[in-house]
Amino acid sequence: MGLRSKVAILSLFLLCLPWLGYQYVWEMEKYLRHGQEKTLEGTTQALATALHERPNLFNNQASFLTQVKKGRDLYAYPLSKPIQLNGKRNDWQAYWHNAIEYGDNNLIYQRDPNQALSMHFTHIVGKYAGYLYAFFEVTDPHVVYRGTNSLSIDKNDHLAIATLAPNGQFKRYIVATTQDGWINAYQLPMDPSQSTPVTPEIKIQGQWRKTQQGYNIELRIPLNMLGSKLGFALYDVNDEHTKLLDAIVGTSAIDDVNKLGTVLVPSPEIEQIIKGMGHNHSRIWVLDNHGRVLARSGDLHDNENSWAKSFNDTLAMSVWQTIKQTYLHPLYAKILTTPPKDFIDTLKDSTLLKGTYITAALKGQQGSGWRLTPDKKAVVLAAASPIWIDNNVMGVVVAEETTHGIRTLRNNALEKLFDMIITVMGMGTLALFFFASSISNRIRRLRDDAEQAIDAQGRITRPIVPSTAGDEIGDLSRSFANIVTRLSQYNHYLENISSRLSHELRTPVAVVRSSLEHLSLQSLAPSTDKYVIRAQEGINRLSMILNYMSEATRLEQGITQAETEVFPLSDVISGCIQGYQLTYPHQELTLSLPSQTVFIEGVPEYIAQLMDKLITNALEFSETGQPIDIALTVLTNRKSELSDKTKANKNQQVQLTVFNQGPLLPDNMSEHIFESMISIRPSHCTSRPAATPNEKPHLGLGLYIARLITHFHQGHIFAQNHIDEKSRQQGVKISVILPIAELPA
Repeated sequence: MGLRSKVAILSLFLLCLPWLGYQYVWEMEKYLRHGQEKTLEGTTQALATALHERPNLFNNQASFLTQVKKGRDLYAYPLSKPIQLNGKRNDWQAYWHNAIEYGDNNLIYQRDPNQALSMHFTHIVGKYAGYLYAFFEVTDPHVVYRGTNSLSIDKNDHLAIATLAPNGQFKRYIVATTQDGWINAYQLPMDPSQSTPVTPEIKIQGQWRKTQQGYNIELRIPLNMLGSKLGFALYDVNDEHTKLLDAIVGTSAIDDVNKLGTVLVPSPEIEQIIKGMGHNHSRIWVLDNHGRVLARSGDLHDNENSWAKSFNDTLAMSVWQTIKQTYLHPLYAKILTTPPKDFIDTLKDSTLLKGTYITAALKGQQGSGWRLTPDKKAVVLAAASPIWIDNNVMGVVVAEETTHGIRTLRNNALEKLFDMIITVMGMGTLALFFFASSISNRIRRLRDDAEQAIDAQGRITRPIVPSTAGDEIGDLSRSFANIVTRLSQYNHYLENISSRLSHELRTPVAVVRSSLEHLSLQSLAPSTDKYVIRAQEGINRLSMILNYMSEATRLEQGITQAETEVFPLSDVISGCIQGYQLTYPHQELTLSLPSQTVFIEGVPEYIAQLMDKLITNALEFSETGQPIDIALTVLTNRKSELSDKTKANKNQQVQLTVFNQGPLLPDNMSEHIFESMISIRPSHCTSRPAATPNEKPHLGLGLYIARLITHFHQGHIFAQNHIDEKSRQQGVKISVILPIAELPA
């Protein structure tokens, strides 16, 4: 694994930055939620302060009720537009889910308790401007209208209305009609036992419409005619002849002011006050001490926290902004959840609110709470503060907000944080990559310089240029350059030691030789004569060593200045083998040549000298009576084993092999035998007797000279053990690969 790969892996630790940033933003979101909660509590407290000690804003009836009963205590829903009095349910469709059904549980009177109740109705009231609107959808299989000439208005199906007027008087009204169409009410006497109408009440207007199930009544009443108490009752008459009253079903009993239910009409004054608070992007509720809604302002679906709005800036679409919109934002959308606006708000049209925070506020303490919408798409924060009148809690102010603003703020913060982190990580990774690449390239160059400075034989071919950098790699480069320089000096000393030794030793050798010659002319005792002979043999051996060393030195010095020519290699080898047959008549030599003449470029004398060294080496290691095989083979259209290391023609090469049967090469000696002053004869050659005093010295220069000649001819020489399992023959094969020269035209 290279430095760049390691740095790339180490750069993965930069991924900790997004995680740390993400955790930091989550912690900030917690603090923002806490801040939103405190801010919302402050909003409710400020609004409650504006409503403190203002009893005229509240309904007195709701203040002393111990409990509010659904169906008896009515709630007038705020209407978005006036109702068209046509007896149809179209205008009430948006509010119809709040309608209440009245039947057996709301029975006020029944003539025959054993008879099933045939009449029931669904009822809803609403408020718009200065009117109270009411709608009754009555199911009655026998609708009995008032007679045309009848003076009585209560011997038929009719609607009775009772209220405690603002002036404190008990008022009763009756709505009866002779046919479908426009209706008005009649005021009844204050005495509940009397049913004779006093006078028509044209302010109460409406429409009576017969339906397949029964009939609908739709009417409106001015709010200034109504007090805090209100009750409706429907009288059912089924027999047109007897005109007997069968049943009375109503919201409450209407014959006694104390039995009347209440009606809660949202206060326009309170609505006007909280309407201004709707600009803070919160939904505001004002409740009475029973949790009934007195006023409401704002909508959660339109709620976008001002923090998020202030965070969003409308910058020009730069190149970076375009990249973000095109590539990054789709990625962020998969990671960050966008606050949805289509969540379900179950409390949107609620008339009664409950909750621990409301209970706490009704006890005189501020409260707040979190709730999840039924579809789990939004989290709603609610805070409540009590409204005090004469040291009594008369109501509660509730403010609600979603966390969409904070979530949007969090997403924006995370997006900007991720943008910054991606930029920093990208620049950091590129910087680390280029830094690692620079270091890797410098180390690679230093490696290449070190490999090129020393060839395969350990020679110094070129110096290393030291780096001027002041870092550790520069220091290493200077150390390598210093080492290569010292090795070059040492190699130069070793290369010239043979010539120096041969030059320095020739004079003392000549002195010793002349002295021995003078001694040989003297008459010596027989016992000392043998020592003179042994000394002369040693001098002759030493002279031969000096000649070999001089030969290698002269070849090294003169081989670079030799003039080359194109000559037939096969003819030179054939001539050399013929000479060896005459020189070594008892040694069998086999020669295999290609059918065509092979030409190479070089010096024929050097090739002959190369053959001398190879044959001499083969003769010394060959077993007695075994032939030496010499073969010349043309290598065409294939690469030799190491041809890519030479400058030879890779398409056409010639291979010269010399094989002798004998001892194998020791391990790891196939390359070292071609080095200078390396010989394995005495210790490794077990098939031959030990060296004698008359035996020629072996300095390991023969194969060294063969390698010099091979490299001069742009070739390669190598040795390998050869074992034939079939014939059970083993030995060493030395191969020389040379490029074939192209003949001139």
